[in-house]
Amino acid sequence: MKKIAAIIPTYNPQQSFVTFIHQLLATSITQIVIVNDGSDQKYAPIFEEIMKINRCTVLQHDQNIGKGGALKTAFSYIWSKQGDFQGVLTVGAHGQHTLKDINLVLTMTKVFSEGIVLGIRNFHSSDSTFLSFWGNRATSLLFELLFHKKLLDTQTGLRYIAIKEIPWLIEVQGDGFEYDTNMLAVALKRKCPIFEVEIGQLRVKKNSIIQYDELTNAGTVMAKMLINYLKP
Repeated sequence: MKKIAAIIPTYNPQQSFVTFIHQLLATSITQIVIVNDGSDQKYAPIFEEIMKINRCTVLQHDQNIGKGGALKTAFSYIWSKQGDFQGVLTVGAHGQHTLKDINLVLTMTKVFSEGIVLGIRNFHSSDSTFLSFWGNRATSLLFELLFHKKLLDTQTGLRYIAIKEIPWLIEVQGDGFEYDTNMLAVALKRKCPIFEVEIGQLRVKKNSIIQYDELTNAGTVMAKMLINYLKP
């Protein structure tokens, strides 16, 4: 069986996050690496509880760096233990990804064992807002114009990545939400295979700290994408 570590960048998680961790460990995931990206002190008990769970590792940032920075911290940790895993799965911490979707991507890694596998979200679901639909469409179109590759969801946080890709991922620019898109741009330049797997409906949790995920940051991502592309 392929050994896969789940990576979860986390900022101010809800108590339900602990339940999600237990559910994730019931899948074929071998280990979970959580990065506490400078969460407020009142959330410390949640991380203390998670640290007691078998097969869970919690890495700490003293202050909030951003999703990209948290992912790179986890990638560095995983690479230091590269002999233990064949790949990693990045997952959201706020209920964005269902176990059904996660299991689907894990199943597809048996077919697409190399490169990057993207879990492509359905932006036509009833949960999708006007902003999220057009924000995703705009970033995907801009990505296609700049890098000549059509990807339906350049900001999805549900991704499988083969272990051999980890070293260059640590060097990709960006500590914020733009990191997800930068990763794909660098992957294309390196001729790293990118596969797309359709997952379930887009999940938007009302009144949660969803801004730490990819949904509401399309404008920032597009601006930084252009800046990076235009750099000499």
